[in-house]
Amino acid sequence: MHDPKANLLVVDDEAPIRRTLSILLTALGYAVRTVPDGFSALAEIRNEIPDLIISDLNMPAMSGFELLSVVRRRFPTVRVIAMSGAYSGNDVPPGVAADAFYEKGTRPATLFRMVDAMMRPRNTLVIHPPRSNAPIWIPTNGHDPSGVPYVVISCPECLRAFSQLLGSSAAPMLDTSCAHCSNPIQFAIVHAPAPASPAA
Repeated sequence: MHDPKANLLVVDDEAPIRRTLSILLTALGYAVRTVPDGFSALAEIRNEIPDLIISDLNMPAMSGFELLSVVRRRFPTVRVIAMSGAYSGNDVPPGVAADAFYEKGTRPATLFRMVDAMMRPRNTLVIHPPRSNAPIWIPTNGHDPSGVPYVVISCPECLRAFSQLLGSSAAPMLDTSCAHCSNPIQFAIVHAPAPASPAA
C-alpha cells in the first residue's frame, strides 16, 4: 500500500458529512481522521498534527470559528479550509482564520481541488507567517446590572481574564486591550447556531 499523500483532519458535527468526506478523500489517497467538534479536534491534533484541517464553522461545544483561531495561533503552518452552508461564494468569511473557504452544498470537486492545491509541495505555495491577528471568538456572557451585554475575554498574552462591555456596536470584529497587560486583542462574538426546524 502506498503512503498517503497527506494527513487530513475533518471536523464537522454532522456524521453523514464526516463519513462521506472520509470515504471520498481516502479514495483520493489521503489519510483521513474525523471528529465532531472543535474540542475533539484539539485532542486529535495533540495526538498527531495534521497537514490540513477541513472544518465546519457552526458546531456545538467549540465552533469552527474558535477552533481555527486556536489552530492559527498554536499551529500556524497547518493549512486550513473552512466550510459552511451559512456563507456563499469562495472568499474566506471575515474574521475566519483559514486559507480557503468551501461553501457546503456546492460541487465536492471544488473542495477536492482546494485540498489538492494545498497539499502540493510546500515550495510551490506561499507560506503565510503566523497570524498574530487571528481573532478570539467568544460567546456573550449576559448583561451587566445596567442591561449592557458583556463578554469575558482571556488574554492570549498574559492568560488573565477580564470583562468587556459590548455597547451597541454591530461590527463583526471588535478591538480592545487587555485590562492587565494592555496587549491589543481583536475578538468576535460567536452566535449560537439557530435550532434545527422540526421535520415536516
